[in-house]
Amino acid sequence: MSTLYLTHPSFLLHDTGPGHPERPDRLRAIEKAMSHEIFGSLVREEAPLRDDALDAIALAHPEQYIEHIKGARPSEGEDPVYLDGDTLLSSGSWEAALRAVGAGMRAVDAVMAGAHKNAFCAVRPCGHHAEANRAMGFCIFANVAVAGLYARQKYGAERIAVVDFDVHHGNGTQDIFWSDRNLFLASTHQMPLYPGTGALNETGVDKNICNAPLRPGDGGERFREAFEARVLPELHAFKPDILLISAGFDAHEADPLANLRLKEADFAWATARLLDVADQHCGGRVVSMLEGGYDLTALARSVGVHVRAMMQAAA
Repeated sequence: MSTLYLTHPSFLLHDTGPGHPERPDRLRAIEKAMSHEIFGSLVREEAPLRDDALDAIALAHPEQYIEHIKGARPSEGEDPVYLDGDTLLSSGSWEAALRAVGAGMRAVDAVMAGAHKNAFCAVRPCGHHAEANRAMGFCIFANVAVAGLYARQKYGAERIAVVDFDVHHGNGTQDIFWSDRNLFLASTHQMPLYPGTGALNETGVDKNICNAPLRPGDGGERFREAFEARVLPELHAFKPDILLISAGFDAHEADPLANLRLKEADFAWATARLLDVADQHCGGRVVSMLEGGYDLTALARSVGVHVRAMMQAAA
């Protein structure tokens, strides 16, 4: 078995402008890291522009919202359109957003069909802050939530689990999953911090939401404790049919947007533990999608250990 790696040059054309932390250089740094010979056995594909992408997006977002985003996009040469204070559409953002969703769909196809053990999607724009009716936090469409709901619709995967270790709470995934007991989200994140959600008492319709907030300054020991005490037991109890990861790497100690103190080894450890759970409950079916991470060196190294762990599990 193998690990599938999905990305596309169009992700560089989602132009967030000078000074924006969620910038195209993030993917350039990842691509440089992925060019190392140790990643030579990765199966690489371009993220597709699919005819059924809008139908999949509609599983998580109402048609009115999709039409709003579609209508707001600027033409080539026009100024970007701000959806909120830090989330914008450039002329290249629509294709990038559709291909980001398409990457998640293709990854689901690959792991559900058994063509690949797991998959990593290096995409922009990120997705876990996008609520059903609201773009925010650099996110336009809820990429991971869409992928999970697509797995349910297309393959009958009833129990969809997302684990989110981005430093910011995955409020968008929580919003979309909240009222369905067969949709599970576990999130570790710094609190207090943007977007202000993710408290312990936010538990969804049937305790299908598991939040494990961390305090500013917490490092790998506290992160691993949160995983061992909260995330992994709840994930085991849920028994997912497919596991998706919102893979944000901005909890790294070098990241400029938050105050956790994780190192690459912590991301490698968390990835390996999640892959173990997937092996026990869902045949190792894991789809991971890039979220945050804004120090370029830390991001590239962290993605490297994450993907390497996935490759080792697939070998």
